[in-house]
Amino acid sequence: MNWFEPMMADFAIQVSALKKIYAGRPILSDVNLAIRPGEAVALLGANGAGKTTLLRILATLSRPSRGTAVVAGHDCVKHAERVRECVGFVAHGAWVYDDLTALENLKFWTTLSGRPTDAETLRVALTAVDLDRFAHARVRTFSVGMKRRLALARLTLGRPRVILLDEPFAGLDQQAGKWVDEYLAAFKASGGCVLLTTHSFGRGLGVADRIVILAGGGVVLDTPAAALSNDDVRRLYEAHAEDDA
Repeated sequence: MNWFEPMMADFAIQVSALKKIYAGRPILSDVNLAIRPGEAVALLGANGAGKTTLLRILATLSRPSRGTAVVAGHDCVKHAERVRECVGFVAHGAWVYDDLTALENLKFWTTLSGRPTDAETLRVALTAVDLDRFAHARVRTFSVGMKRRLALARLTLGRPRVILLDEPFAGLDQQAGKWVDEYLAAFKASGGCVLLTTHSFGRGLGVADRIVILAGGGVVLDTPAAALSNDDVRRLYEAHAEDDA
């Protein structure tokens, strides 16, 4: 799964004094975060803490009000196109087309992005997420987990250096969640960087090297995941979620 050359930058993601204001209300006030290649970070926080906003800024879907966000050495505002070449983003919804087949979905995405659309390349991507048997099935027949895996297949086509995932385990059964865990662990082992948001204290934390909690517009905790049990993380999360309510 060595899809790309090692990143030249020391950090895959580097956020400095990041601020985002919506309708006069600060969502992110002073966020500082650095993540190295080969590292996975689980981002926790109450609803409205700014987790999704941070992911959208890193994916160049939103611009910061102040501060800087750099991905694989490229500024997310000044060099947005270069950032998009390095990033794979899966939002909370899978963003798949139910009336198309799995193969047609991938062909549509690659056509829009200007990437190769030959059948073999698309089938390899489906095989990578264990959906090759369902290449010609309409996506409306897929489970939530299968749709999430199809969205991940799109990422493999882009050969990303950084994967951004918003609640990737929401709605997944145990088998599908286990598959995503294994997929992310393999991606990380190949030198990729993972930043994911989650409300699950079972899934997501297993692949994470660090736990980061957002509250009050900034990072209030950034600690190695190995130092905390799931119960520890739950208590810390609940305490900061109450403070942010």
